[in-house]
This record gives sequence, structure tokens and C-alpha cells, in this order.
Amino acid sequence: MHNLISWLVESIGAMGYPGIFILMAMESSVIPVPSEVVMPPAGYLVQAGKMKMLPVILCGTLGSLFGAYLNYFASHYLGRPLLLKYGKYVWITEEKFAKVETFFLKHGEISTFIGRLLPVVRHLISLPAGLAGMNHLKFSLYTLLGAGIWVTVLTWLGYFIGSNQELIMKYSHQALYGVLILSALLIVVYVKLQPKRCAERG
Repeated sequence: MHNLISWLVESIGAMGYPGIFILMAMESSVIPVPSEVVMPPAGYLVQAGKMKMLPVILCGTLGSLFGAYLNYFASHYLGRPLLLKYGKYVWITEEKFAKVETFFLKHGEISTFIGRLLPVVRHLISLPAGLAGMNHLKFSLYTLLGAGIWVTVLTWLGYFIGSNQELIMKYSHQALYGVLILSALLIVVYVKLQPKRCAERG
């Protein structure tokens, strides 16, 4: 881990802001580049005066959006035909697919936002969004919100902690627990608000 952190600090320092964008685009797609080892080193470089905070956060967030759209378009143009054609062989019927699609069309905003905050899920949440053909404005907005929060948290961790990889991982995990609690609260609030919205529309 120490060698990895050192390599990332050197690499990000050499590639600059485009390097952050590329690495976070990879992290947001199916390539397993953990954001916990990308953004904190960038935050450390901000603390060292080699980068600026706002451009770092913007590049990390926009990189996440770009990677998310790679998954979105891949699933939208390739995943749907394949699922409808071959899904029956793995018990994914057209009826089940329609139910998942309907669910995501109704609850895509909260799913996308919270999904961007959760490990593993953040790599995959763009796939059902693409399959359901989620509205681009909504997809972009909630992806940017979720990714922006997580990128900002990790960047500030690196800024305050420096290059100590053990502390970075420790506090990254603590930040993750906080995000999980926040996500659970948001889901509870969302579920409670749903009957009211349905009644207003009715």
C-alpha cells in the first residue's frame, strides 16, 4: 500500500489534473481503481501547494461522471438487446426486466445518488440507469451530487492527513461508515415521503 500511494502521488503529480480525471473515470466504470487511493493523494498534493483544491475536486467529480456515462451507454446500447435475447437462459424474463426498468424509472434519482456514495455499488449503478434509459439531466445531476460529495470528503482527508496511507485508509473507512448512515437516513426519509407524493399526484 505504501508503494501504491507513493506511486499514485508521483503519477498524479506528473499527469496533473487530467490524471485525476482519467483515474476517477476508470474508478467510476468497471475498472477497479478505488477512489480511496486516488483522491487522498491528490488532496496531499493540494496541501503541499502543488495543486489547487477546487480543480482537483472538479476533475475527480467530472471524471466520475464520464466513467459513469461509459457504463450508461454500454448498458443502454449493448445490455438491453443482450438481456432481452439471452436473459431467459438465466431466468431474466422480459416481464422481470420490465419490472426492474419501471422501478428504476420511478426511483432512479435516489438510487443513482445513494449508489454513487456506496462502495462496489458506485461501479455498477450506471448499468440499470442505462438499461432503463434514465433521463440524462437527472442522471448527470444525481451522479454529480453523489460523486461530488465522496470526492470532496476523500480530497479533504488527504489534505489534512497527508501521505500517511494507514491513516488515510482508517479515516476513509470511518467516512464510509458515516456515508452509510447518511444513506440509510435518506432512504428512510424518501420512503416516508413517497405516500405523500402519490397522494398529491392522485
